[in-house]
Amino acid sequence: MELPLDHFRLIGVSPSATSEEILRAFQLRLDKTPDEGFTYEVLTQRSELLRLTADLLTDPESRREYENLLLNGSSGLDFSSNREVAGLILLWESGSSKEAFRITRKALQPPQTPALGSSREADLTLLAALTARDSAIQEQQLRSYSNAADFLQEGIQLLQRMGKLVERRKELEEDLVSLLPYRILDLLSRDLNDQESHKKGLSMLENLISKRGGLEGNNKSEYSDYLNQQEFEAFFQQIKPFLTVQEQIDLFLELQKRGSLEAGFLAFLSLTAIGFSRRKPEKLFEARRILKKLNLSGLDSMPLVGCLDLLLADIEQASARFSSSSDENLREWLNNYPGNKLEAICIFCKNWLENDVLVGYRDIDSKDVDLDSWFEDREIQEFIEKLEKKSIKTTIKSNLQNQQIKKESSTNITENFDDELANIDERRLPWPGGIKLGYENFDIQENNYNKAIFKNKPKEIYKYLIEKIAELNISFGEVLRGKEIISRSPYLIYLYAFLILFTFGIGIGFLRNNFKNSVNDDVVSDKSFMSLEKNQKVNEKDIIQEIKKNPSSKLNFIPEKSTSIISYDFKELNIPSPSLEEIRNLINGWLLSKSNYLAGKGEINISKIVSKGLIDRTIEERQNDIKKGIYKEINSQIRKIDLESQTSSRIVVLVELNYLERIIKSSGEFVNETSLTPLKVKYILGFSNKSWKLVDFVSGL
Repeated sequence: MELPLDHFRLIGVSPSATSEEILRAFQLRLDKTPDEGFTYEVLTQRSELLRLTADLLTDPESRREYENLLLNGSSGLDFSSNREVAGLILLWESGSSKEAFRITRKALQPPQTPALGSSREADLTLLAALTARDSAIQEQQLRSYSNAADFLQEGIQLLQRMGKLVERRKELEEDLVSLLPYRILDLLSRDLNDQESHKKGLSMLENLISKRGGLEGNNKSEYSDYLNQQEFEAFFQQIKPFLTVQEQIDLFLELQKRGSLEAGFLAFLSLTAIGFSRRKPEKLFEARRILKKLNLSGLDSMPLVGCLDLLLADIEQASARFSSSSDENLREWLNNYPGNKLEAICIFCKNWLENDVLVGYRDIDSKDVDLDSWFEDREIQEFIEKLEKKSIKTTIKSNLQNQQIKKESSTNITENFDDELANIDERRLPWPGGIKLGYENFDIQENNYNKAIFKNKPKEIYKYLIEKIAELNISFGEVLRGKEIISRSPYLIYLYAFLILFTFGIGIGFLRNNFKNSVNDDVVSDKSFMSLEKNQKVNEKDIIQEIKKNPSSKLNFIPEKSTSIISYDFKELNIPSPSLEEIRNLINGWLLSKSNYLAGKGEINISKIVSKGLIDRTIEERQNDIKKGIYKEINSQIRKIDLESQTSSRIVVLVELNYLERIIKSSGEFVNETSLTPLKVKYILGFSNKSWKLVDFVSGL
């Protein structure tokens, strides 16, 4: 048998070694005889081979001839059959474990299989076990864990076939078990084009998790001695980025079915990741459903569900979720945030997506999250619009089925229709133009009325219906204005128009015969009011002087023509703790300037008291009106102002307004009129650059 071995490697010296170095190495090899259990016969042959090599290399003439043979291309040494095993032992000792294992394995295969029970069979079997293990160690050092496992598996199979060395076989099996995580990492980290290796690694991962009793490691398995829970979690975090998002979804959902709560939470994150990154909002619904069913100890799910509500354009629900959080620090941060609460929620959601959701997937690039692009995506808008339609239809159908109009009293009829309108506005409409992260969008919410005061008061019921229609008109008008929703979803507009007309018709039909005189009185009263409005004129200079001298007196009763003010340079409010009178003055300046600008009477120049976001929104509204060929005459009069909260950087006040808005074509033709008395508005002021500015407002509280 020829072995890939030369005399220098056999004895363990370099080709330039001197005779003294060769003799010293020879003595060391003789003294360090392998004690793994080889027979005396093969160890004697090993010593004889070492002696022959030392004699050859220390004799100058013999060494010169041998070196010439090497220079001429000679390689390998021939061993007689009775010295083959000793030669393989020396090959193994020289560091060539893999070559020694392959040759030994071949020597144990038929027809070369040695005689059963012979010393040759015993020595070859032991050598196979030793070389298999050392070969695996060498491959591990090269981070070729799959190859290392192959050597171990071949060694185990060989020992099983030979029926010998049970303890050695157990050692190899234990090594193979402890190697499993590294094998999985090796297979999964390869190029995705190597589908066979990837599938094999994924199957092994599923088997490992299953035997451990899920991600929590509830079962005591053969792996528990080599991979405790802490080590497994570290391993899993390392393995996760080599799995695609869909592979993780499939894995976690299957583990959740087997009772793993941690897998359920990871499935929620993976579904959110694929929903956001691939623009699949339906996946967000599935993620939310899973999260609501989880009962993980110590998990505050409210802000996470709130983030999903935000991505689905349900701002009111998202705000409610965050307010319901059990995390006091989070609630305190939201309450003390200097800007709009929506801005704070968006910042939280953005950070959550970047740091917790969109990381650890092979096919998702965890770049900066852009919520603007999400809401501006056409498919997202269409999905949310469909969701709105479905929600409204379901609400109407449910309410109509429960109504028995013929058997109800007039009071019950009124209350049922009031409930219908409230349910329709329960969810805010999506922003067709997309949420702009200037956070300047606002909701027009339906005012709450005490229905009990209308019992047995038909005239008040009639007025209530009229006010409800007016409120819906201004509410939907504010949200839809300038957002081009009509061109995108005309059926949604038709549905709202139908509901308004339907409610109005029922109210008129029901009350026409009983309250004709009352209605006529109201019409006469309205005409008188309109006549009085037209005849009133206010001197513009007097109004400005009034703002300067006494911001809280006559400004509450400024009539409509006050909107004709052309311009005024409002002073900054730089007092650290302004009074309500000074805040009222600032808000009045905003109302007057805004109404002046929307009526087409000059430019809006209030950057000293109003944030750029609000100014930009007003300019955008005016540009949209110009495109439509209209302008607005707005009269907003403060009736009442109350302080809700105040910090060093944020002030919130609640204001009641008398609100009258007329829409007029550029030609002077009257289009529409809306009146709300009172209109409740929450104004938010922020302190920056040493002055207070109006940063946002929410209408219809």
